[in-house]
This record gives sequence, structure tokens and C-alpha cells, in this order.
Amino acid sequence: MSKTFNLDNNCPMDLTINILSGKWKLSILWILSKKITRFNELQRSLPNITQKTLTMQLRELEVAKIIYRKVYAEVPPKVEYGLTSIGENLKPVLNEMCNFGKYYSENLS
Repeated sequence: MSKTFNLDNNCPMDLTINILSGKWKLSILWILSKKITRFNELQRSLPNITQKTLTMQLRELEVAKIIYRKVYAEVPPKVEYGLTSIGENLKPVLNEMCNFGKYYSENLS
């Protein structure tokens, strides 16, 4: 199903790329770096993502132990996603990527 199931890469950079590769993963992580978020909130924040793709990307990040999924015993079911302690270590990287994007867009002209 996912490249992230094979996490025994020798090079740390390859391992990181393997875990974070996917069209939506960095956007999902950026949202989750701000707050714990429910599935529907994530889907609304990423209007061009399909439910299937969002589910798959979330599962891959969960298998990699970057995010956690908490299910509440309610009807209808309530599911929240957040960063694990490992995922929390990505916050500075995500912030620097945001800073680079701002810098890049300001210096294109």
C-alpha cells in the first residue's frame, strides 16, 4: 500500500523523504502542527483532496508514527488527528519550509 511500510532505509535523508513523500502529507502535517483536527476539518482545509486519498495519507503517517488517530465512542463517530511526539519534531522543519516559501515568493521578481 505505501512506501512508508519499508522504513529500514540506510540513509536518514532517504528515510525522511520516504516518510514524507506524498502530494498531501506536508499539507496535512502543516495543519496538524497548528492544532488537533477532525477528519472533516482536514478535508475542508484541503478542498481538492478526495476522501480516499486523505484516508490513505493519514494511515501512512499513522503507520510511520508521525501522527496519531483518536476515536471517540460516539454516534456518529468522532475521530481526531494530531502529531505524535515524533511528529512534533517536524514543526521546526515545517516552519522553515513556510519561511522559505515566503522568501522565495518575495524574491521571484
